[in-house]
Amino acid sequence: MTQLVFKNPYRPGAGHMPLHLAGREDDIAKFKALLNQETILSNPLITGLRGVGKTVLLETLKPIAIREGWLWVGGTELSESVSVSEDNLVIRLLADLSIVTSGITQTVVEESAGFSGSQPKNVVWSYNRLMHLYQETPGLHSDKLKAVLEAVAVAVRHLNKKGIVFAYDEAQNLADNASKDRYPMSLLLDVFQSIQRKGVPFMLALTGLPTIQTRLTEARTYTERMFHVIFLDRLSAKETREAIEVPLQLTQCPFPFSEKSINTVCEISGGYPFFIQFICKEAYDTWVQQHENEGELSAIPVEEILRKLDSDFFQGRWGLVTDRQRDVLKVIAQMGINDGEFTVSEIVAASETYLIKPFASSRVSAILTSLTRLGLIFRTRHGKYCFAVPMFGKFVLRHLEDAPDLIW
Repeated sequence: MTQLVFKNPYRPGAGHMPLHLAGREDDIAKFKALLNQETILSNPLITGLRGVGKTVLLETLKPIAIREGWLWVGGTELSESVSVSEDNLVIRLLADLSIVTSGITQTVVEESAGFSGSQPKNVVWSYNRLMHLYQETPGLHSDKLKAVLEAVAVAVRHLNKKGIVFAYDEAQNLADNASKDRYPMSLLLDVFQSIQRKGVPFMLALTGLPTIQTRLTEARTYTERMFHVIFLDRLSAKETREAIEVPLQLTQCPFPFSEKSINTVCEISGGYPFFIQFICKEAYDTWVQQHENEGELSAIPVEEILRKLDSDFFQGRWGLVTDRQRDVLKVIAQMGINDGEFTVSEIVAASETYLIKPFASSRVSAILTSLTRLGLIFRTRHGKYCFAVPMFGKFVLRHLEDAPDLIW
């Protein structure tokens, strides 16, 4: 019997657009409200744990902004290389901007030598022109960049556009480095805050892990007033079911999930969009390979899928930490807080149960700082911490089951 050809409707991956975006209607509405500001007073800052769909939401907002009459610049990641210097940040911004402005031709009047007087000339806002204007403007990096953006704003005004959205993902990678006298984060904030005060309709849309809020505040205290935070959380039970079922309906899938399977996905995914996509894709790949006829997918190989999730998603992050950092993570995992908050004092107390050599408070604080830099931990508020990677504690517990050593 010929096996049924079936295209899997689920798309786990880094920023891969799902067939249906569930549970983000309110967040999209907030962004639309920001687009309707007469003067840019607030910029969107999309944050949340890994796997909640920050990149996907940013990509979803792009066509919305374009339909509302805005130009869209960027959408790329702010990699660590951008933080090396202010010059690198400027190159990133102008290179991205030139993709949009290279189609803009403006007539300018330039003084000519001899007796011909002033002559009109058509100028294309290419990368070379943007960089030439930047280099020819006297002053600091911020003075130069503001001059370029203000000049572009004049050119854009003739296109009958509302403005430009500068959108960047993984913004937690951008940071000042006072020891090397480099301040790319401060440059970005100073420039946009300055031109927005002058009425230039350029909006800065950033996404990043929750640590981005601390980075922004450390760079400039006024960022609390400059950004509107859109925190993406896990989906509700209703939204999780929607994320599971709608892709099947859109593709007229011949293998519906049974009610039992839906409940299983809801439970083991924790409502996190990436995990929903991952689990459903693996379940269907397994089902299609094992069955030739249409039917209801009634059982999910939970153990096998979790092991694959550990290998594909968690293991790489686990490999970044030292043995002593792993000890702290093991203690936290066995505290039973899952994705909840924990404190230094709670870890110290628990380490007396699980460790032969318990931790001192100063040591735990130092390790948490290191884990924050690695993107595994973030500080939620004064003295409180959480995992930056959802369900990481459950992964650590599975790791302990493979090598049980309650006291180590």
